[in-house]
Amino acid sequence: MSSTLGKNLEISIFGESHGNAVGVVINGLPSGEYVDKNLINQYLKKRATGKDKTMTARVEADEVQFLSGVYNDYTTGTPLTMVIYNVGQHSKDYSNIATIARPSHADYSGFVRYKGFNDIRGGGHFSGRLTTPIVMAGSLCMAILKNKGIDICANIIEIGSVKGQRLGNRLDKNTFDILREKQIQAIANEDKMREEILTARENLDSVGGRIECVVTGIKAGVGSPMFDGVENNIAKAIFGIPAIKGIEFGEECLLKGSVYNDSYKMDGGKPVTVTNHDGGINGGITNGMPIVFAVKVKPTPSIARCQDTIDFKKMSDTTIEIKGRHDPCVVARAVPCVECVTAIAILDMVMESEIYG
Repeated sequence: MSSTLGKNLEISIFGESHGNAVGVVINGLPSGEYVDKNLINQYLKKRATGKDKTMTARVEADEVQFLSGVYNDYTTGTPLTMVIYNVGQHSKDYSNIATIARPSHADYSGFVRYKGFNDIRGGGHFSGRLTTPIVMAGSLCMAILKNKGIDICANIIEIGSVKGQRLGNRLDKNTFDILREKQIQAIANEDKMREEILTARENLDSVGGRIECVVTGIKAGVGSPMFDGVENNIAKAIFGIPAIKGIEFGEECLLKGSVYNDSYKMDGGKPVTVTNHDGGINGGITNGMPIVFAVKVKPTPSIARCQDTIDFKKMSDTTIEIKGRHDPCVVARAVPCVECVTAIAILDMVMESEIYG
């Protein structure tokens, strides 16, 4: 199933952007895990809309309801279901473009794939609204990983023409906590990034960017070679976020091998690498160093400018001016999505390593 992810930990996403609700069913969670509702709400607030002019004005209450799998704030071990009911949708904004292909949206491809029966309101099941269940499930996984000493943090390294900085060796809890307090979660140049977004908005345009993600505390030996490696599983999960268009693991691939290669040394009786250009993964398997990767986030395709397109029912050329409420940049809101979907993939692989060694 296309909206299902994982092997040992299986999540299934359901809902549409302007439907009654969006939610997730999680199979495979062990019993007795504490469900940190505060952490879930923190991540949902990071992803939430309507904070200021750098994002869409659509406001959602995003109050999670647990339908099954939780009793007295602990997992029961049976399927866990979380749901959020939609309350802020303006479906009339889409009534006049039901057969018009919005540039860089899934309107035409979805129409062909589902023979015209797909829900087009707000993008339906293709919408960024469907990252809400990802955040719900991922933040729960994040809490379980933290109990195992594993932490995940993302850092915006580029928005439009503004470049930030990579975390490098700044992988301590204090740095992560400082980052998580920022609306634009960047180690540097967040004010310039904000200006870049507002300028795009004023020009009826949008901008994309890049997000770095780091996983610390994961032991060596997690993952498998070939088609079930750490890169494979993270990449598959990451591309569940609609705006993601690329992923790269490690850093500086254009260096010569003599500079790029991560030499080993012993540190306190533990093997470590002097550099981490491979991003903590060799042969699809963790080597004990932090996992490091970066993702590319495309500019928001919904812009208010007049654009050329087609009417795919009439099979004729036309133009479109997109109405409604849209983000001039989704990079900042994608940060918790990247962290949470990574948590899902990592917990699934960690569970497998614990089962099979």
